[in-house]
Amino acid sequence: MKILILDDAKAASARAAGLIAAQVAARPASVLGLATGGTMEAVYARLIALHRAGEVSFAGVSSFNLDEYVGLAGDHPCSYRHYMRELLFDHIDMAPGAGHLPAGEAPDPEAEALRYEEAIVAAGDIDLQLLGLGLNGHIGFNEPTSSLTSITRLKTLTRETREANARFFPAGETPPRLAITMGIGTIMRARQVLLVATGAAKSEAVRQVIEGPVSARWPGSVLQMHRNATLVLDRDAASGLELLDYYLDIHPE
Repeated sequence: MKILILDDAKAASARAAGLIAAQVAARPASVLGLATGGTMEAVYARLIALHRAGEVSFAGVSSFNLDEYVGLAGDHPCSYRHYMRELLFDHIDMAPGAGHLPAGEAPDPEAEALRYEEAIVAAGDIDLQLLGLGLNGHIGFNEPTSSLTSITRLKTLTRETREANARFFPAGETPPRLAITMGIGTIMRARQVLLVATGAAKSEAVRQVIEGPVSARWPGSVLQMHRNATLVLDRDAASGLELLDYYLDIHPE
């Protein structure tokens, strides 16, 4: 894994956005894998700024998001489809319908998961997959004990994940217990993976993912086995790394 450590979250977000823009510039018809969550807000804001400055066009890009809550319609303000429209899709020049997400309101979520997996395969798989990192090491909604070869499927969310995501929901409304998520195996088929983690709260997960054993206990640790994975961190998220000085030496930012 290539470990890039930036001074702060703003710099880390800008670096991640720059890597995505470079991918699109190199291959205008890129298939991007996109993520949601608080960490991605600054990444998408930077991508929008680059687009408005004329530095990147998404006209030929298509995308597949990692996951969606089961039971939320696309117009629900806490759905990831709504998140993507508000924070990215409505502000760039991607073609209508080129941004794909699982249908959380599908009457048969398991069938929808299979349909989504088949759509990713039909698109030729992901060129660059953007990832966040959960406090428990999850990538997508692949919670601890997830199969390291899993494909897109229905997944029950841990209480820890639901509590962490409750801040995005109105008072009195809790996140659904189920989600459709790309599997770890699906993620690992991506030709390039870009994980972004910021803040001291993520430092233990970062340490386990980079320096711990490859284990379903910390699902993100599977990225140690990926042929082209880049992790963009700020100093706080990297603070628990035993080999911090080494990473700073080989990839000074």
